[in-house]
Amino acid sequence: MSQSHPFRRWVQLEQPRLGTRVLYATDDFFAAKERVIDPAVPVFIDDKYDDHGKWMDGWESRRKREKGHDYCVIRLGVPGAIHGFDIDTSFFTGNYPPQASIEGCTSNEEVPEEGWVELLARTDLSGDSHHFLEINDERVWTHVRLHIYPDGGIARLRIFGEVRAHFEGVDGYVDFLAVENGGRAIACSDEHYGSMHNLNAPGRGVNMGDGWETARRRGPGNDWVIVALAQPGMIERVEVDTAHFKGNYPDRVSLEAGRFDGDAQATPDSGNWRTLLAETKLKMDQQHYFETLEDLGDVSHVRMSIYPDGGVSRLRLFGRVGGNR
Repeated sequence: MSQSHPFRRWVQLEQPRLGTRVLYATDDFFAAKERVIDPAVPVFIDDKYDDHGKWMDGWESRRKREKGHDYCVIRLGVPGAIHGFDIDTSFFTGNYPPQASIEGCTSNEEVPEEGWVELLARTDLSGDSHHFLEINDERVWTHVRLHIYPDGGIARLRIFGEVRAHFEGVDGYVDFLAVENGGRAIACSDEHYGSMHNLNAPGRGVNMGDGWETARRRGPGNDWVIVALAQPGMIERVEVDTAHFKGNYPDRVSLEAGRFDGDAQATPDSGNWRTLLAETKLKMDQQHYFETLEDLGDVSHVRMSIYPDGGVSRLRLFGRVGGNR
């Protein structure tokens, strides 16, 4: 999937590393239901077969010989508002479903039977294609149910949205950028080798591909990324982790922050950015902690600049929930 897709500024809520699981499918005879949320880009292996037939990288049900249709139920690892889907039928050509629809549910049950609400009406699909479908809905969901009509295979379902975390009763520091708390990367100068959305993923990076990395800069200037905090807050401690980046880590880093009314106002050329951390040297494959920061009060967005280019594995922005300072 291209990094320039229309839902680029939203979090992928279906990620297994957030705790998302496929809990149920009416049928997954040809290809396991769990593959429909696999983080990897789907592949086709020409001569790969298993006991059930041709191996396919996705969820695939058998040919239906009676009335009805197939569906699967996905439980989100963190509840979130859903703003878009990508129903990806990559490599499914003679075996993709002609139509699909999607419902959402908020429930404490593992596999809810009631309370489902239509998010995407029955929609025509094409084979071997991405289907980017916008959802205008601000409600928070815990489950998604994907219906296919009548049967067939879906390579991946990507669920784009934002985490809605609650900090009531929280005492002490929180990472305002952590994806599980609702932080998001919204824009960057370049992400040729690694997505900006890796910067606030849980845990440390597992390898060099699990971070934000730009192409080699051959002209003037430097690369940057803009992130939105889960809620406005005062940043008191920062971690910049260059784990696994050795011959390609940035030489230096700086941070600016500001209070904006929304993502649309947090542009690279805004005059409201103020220095949070002055330009500072970095080292390879290392966690860098910064506690001597400018007191900017509560901010909503941060711009990290790297000089001149390179890769950063994780960015953590710690502060106290408003009113607890």
